[in-house]
Amino acid sequence: FEKLCSISLSHINVYACLVCGKYFQGRGLKSHAYIHSVQLSHHVFLNLHTLKFYCLPDNYEIIDSSLEDITYVLKPTFTAQHIAHLDKQAKLSRAYDGTTYLPGIVGLNNIKANDYANAVLQALSNVPPLRNYFLEEENYRRIQRPPGDIMFLLVQRFGELMRKLWNPRNFKAHVSPHEMLQAVVLCSKKNFQITKQGDGVEFLSWFLNALHAALGGTKRKKKSECG
Repeated sequence: FEKLCSISLSHINVYACLVCGKYFQGRGLKSHAYIHSVQLSHHVFLNLHTLKFYCLPDNYEIIDSSLEDITYVLKPTFTAQHIAHLDKQAKLSRAYDGTTYLPGIVGLNNIKANDYANAVLQALSNVPPLRNYFLEEENYRRIQRPPGDIMFLLVQRFGELMRKLWNPRNFKAHVSPHEMLQAVVLCSKKNFQITKQGDGVEFLSWFLNALHAALGGTKRKKKSECG
């Protein structure tokens, strides 16, 4: 889900409780995460920005290599060599519940009425040139956008979704598109929503044009990975 504190709705300094999965701001005395740990005896938290683990309310960092799987699911990474072999060495992965899945061929949660967008996003995730570009964050991480421009959020969220769809170490054989779709709602000024059915063709056209522009493309000569 969108990384907002469940109480303050702030996106700053947010921690995930690894017992119940809820998000809380801060870890200091009287912070929402601290109070949650005391009231419910939930003690292990993950900072969603730094990817560091902490024990609360004692407030010390936990260093344990066994937790690496969690940080990788939150932020998968791909090397150029891995990307180059995605279509050559298809290999089934096993989720934590024992089910098997093929990375890249996994379901997207239907939150309410977003199946039209899910179909488009899944189709785009299997277009190799587009997929390969977004699997490697370094390709677009340094692109500069004007101050206050929100459209680059689409690029960031689409890249995150691509890496989660193709993650060979997912805990489940499906992925939530919630953050991606929140960016779509915001950047399309609610023309495309989660709670109301939309037209897949219209969404595809708008989405590719929006990505193209956010990556520095123009209506005339300059090209991007999306056009």
